[in-house]
Amino acid sequence: MELFYKDIKINLEIPKGIDAAKETMLFLHGFTGSAEEWFPIIEQLPDEFNYAALDLIGHGKSDKPVNPDYYTSDSIVEQIKFVKDKISPANPLILIGYSMGGRAAISFAVAYPKDVKGLVLESASAGIKNDTERKKRYEDDIKLVQFIHDHTMEEFIELWYDQEMFNTQRRFSNDKIKKLHKKKYDNSKIGMTNILKGFSTGIMPPLHDKLKSIPVKAVLISGELDSKYTFINSKIVRGFHKAKHKVVKNSGHNTHLEEPKRFIEIITNYLNQLLPAQVQK
Repeated sequence: MELFYKDIKINLEIPKGIDAAKETMLFLHGFTGSAEEWFPIIEQLPDEFNYAALDLIGHGKSDKPVNPDYYTSDSIVEQIKFVKDKISPANPLILIGYSMGGRAAISFAVAYPKDVKGLVLESASAGIKNDTERKKRYEDDIKLVQFIHDHTMEEFIELWYDQEMFNTQRRFSNDKIKKLHKKKYDNSKIGMTNILKGFSTGIMPPLHDKLKSIPVKAVLISGELDSKYTFINSKIVRGFHKAKHKVVKNSGHNTHLEEPKRFIEIITNYLNQLLPAQVQK
């Protein structure tokens, strides 16, 4: 489904269609990702819900505008709000976000708490509290922007996935790794550089002190082998009104890719808790 926010196209994938009588779960991917990456997960989730996956600005089939104003935290929140009002005008959304998409989900939930029915955060953070650390992160991301300018997208993707937090994906066969990376080679330089400049963890407003304003039960998911984000989630889980932290064994940063069976189990259990008592399994 193509939606037009102001003068830009936003792509939304709805694999199973929309039933107005059901609650809707909206999936938000990570940096360099796309809506299609969620399809294998959506296929195995309960039919009692609608499922939609958004190509965030600069990614997938959504536009990659030159104007940097579309890539800020505030603009991304408004784009999600626009999508929500189109696909679920009468009911709040269940939001699920991975990594960068998790930061977008938290940002939306803080801005529009009444529009959120549930919140699932996979390998996400609430930003960086420390001013010095935040500045350093932004400087590092600007270096990545320069790398993208100076190299091919293939070279950037290989550099990006050579980070320690993705080391656990080396368990996959070389063919699978090549296929996973090749799907990302079509990313736009404009999209990647603008999202790094506009929605870097180093420039996103930290939201730790606002997590209590999110009224719904949240579930935080991290991989046991991703020590950085498991530590982050063990800290921020305390900041929510009501939240649980689930640690997935034998997994790194991308739990839905590395341990999909366990990931689906966690999501299904969470969704079943949101169903009215008479239809819970």
